Amino acid sequence: DLDAARQELEEFIPHVKNISDSSIKKMAGRDLMRFKEFKKQGIAVKFGKFTQKENQQIQKNVEEFLSLTGIDSAEKLLFTSRFPDDKDTIHRLKTEHHFCEKISEGIPRPWRLIYYRARKMFDPNNYKGRYTKEEKEKLKKYQALHGNDWKKISELMSRSNLSVAMKFSEIKSAVNYGPWTKEETQKLMSAVKEVMRRKLKPENPSSVFSLDQSDTDLWIDREKLYQPLPWTEIETKVGSRYWRQCKQKWNSILVSKLTRGQQLYRGTNGLKAKINLIKRLYETKAEDASEVNWDELSNVIGNVPAAYVQSKFYKLKVSSVPLWKRKTFSEIIDYLYEKKLPELEAKL
Repeated sequence: DLDAARQELEEFIPHVKNISDSSIKKMAGRDLMRFKEFKKQGIAVKFGKFTQKENQQIQKNVEEFLSLTGIDSAEKLLFTSRFPDDKDTIHRLKTEHHFCEKISEGIPRPWRLIYYRARKMFDPNNYKGRYTKEEKEKLKKYQALHGNDWKKISELMSRSNLSVAMKFSEIKSAVNYGPWTKEETQKLMSAVKEVMRRKLKPENPSSVFSLDQSDTDLWIDREKLYQPLPWTEIETKVGSRYWRQCKQKWNSILVSKLTRGQQLYRGTNGLKAKINLIKRLYETKAEDASEVNWDELSNVIGNVPAAYVQSKFYKLKVSSVPLWKRKTFSEIIDYLYEKKLPELEAKL
């Protein structure tokens, strides 16, 4: 029953209403029982960046499946269409030995995300190094012929889908790698305002103020400022920078504007902020930075973007934790909690 499956999955996946019926059917078969088992163990379903521990588990699952079936490479297992002569045999072995269950063993995430992560990890085309001039010219030519059909282009280029899409984003215009000019910054601000005005107006017309206001720093509700934005669209409007540069610049503008004039990390307030940040991080029991809800933690310091909190945590670990590069995330937090916290509390 599709409706029943959707209702059951909603407990584990909040955005399930936006998922297509065909995907719900697949998730009901591949994921629902796994999610229930994880729930019994007190483990929540996760999204976002994969941790080092999860990557190691995927590696282990893939290697064990290869050993079990006799398939001689991860590329054949995960990119079967590249090997037409072996395709039927590989599909049969995957079905017989329950490939879906085996590859997702021990990882509390939707099967599809685990599969995509495994493909990214084991695709030899992902690790081919810099693009040559000839490859860049080929990429431009193929994109002109096939549009944004990155799957088709990746086959022609022997590069991964993600790699060709990202590289084309970088080379499709005369991208500037130097310091941002005032004109570029203004174009970025205008582009962000335009897409956010369009995005938010239907939700709450009162949240967007007139662009003619003298103080345009607060032209939108603060909590909306660092939500996901359509960066490829913004990239097109800016023209001289690719999307990742636009995103990084926007984050730096936010940090600058939203913290201007605030003594958030100085004196007594600074000590309190560091103490609260260490305590909250310790309470999360996170094994990796990707498991931390940085937006939630931003309330520890003040009304600032998550990127601001992350930058402050970075400075704290670099200045306080010896040999921090050799330590895991949880070891860094334990050190800050056991060694640095008492020192800060005494100083306060």
